[in-house]
Amino acid sequence: MDIFEQLKSGADVDMSTPEYAEAIKHMTYCANICFQINTTAPLPEQIRPLEEQLFGGHIDPTSYLMPPVQIDFVCQMTIGKGVFVNHSLTCMAAGGITIDDNVMIGPNVRIVTDNHDFGNRMVLRCKPVHICRNTWIGVGAIILPGVTIGENAIVAAGAVVTKDVAPNTIVGGNPAKFIKAI
Repeated sequence: MDIFEQLKSGADVDMSTPEYAEAIKHMTYCANICFQINTTAPLPEQIRPLEEQLFGGHIDPTSYLMPPVQIDFVCQMTIGKGVFVNHSLTCMAAGGITIDDNVMIGPNVRIVTDNHDFGNRMVLRCKPVHICRNTWIGVGAIILPGVTIGENAIVAAGAVVTKDVAPNTIVGGNPAKFIKAI
């Protein structure tokens, strides 16, 4: 199992091992392409080729990420069709992020899949995040490791999502709690 599979599996990963060097190499690649995206005029015809480079050609032409963006492990991400991401998305994607079709993500959203062991902070513990179809994530929301946001759900602005969100519901607050069914 390579380092990326280990991260996605949820196994403890020690960042001080030689095997983790491959992960650092990928993070550096992502940081470089994100820097290019973030310092390019925000014109789709200039940004799109860089997004395709970042995602290795695995981003549908109907999806768009508005700069600036910061993604550390793009190889661990999947983005569906018709996805719109407003500016200032931060993805800590080591554990895997899946964004299904027709998702809307507001400005300044953070999606986090990794955490550190409390006893040995060089050890990463990752859990995937899945944002299901037709979801709307409000401005400034934070999605934490292991969360699935159900189909058609809405996450209110500023919410900190620590647990799964049921389909067809609205959640908000810190920690996010059920507001109502839709």
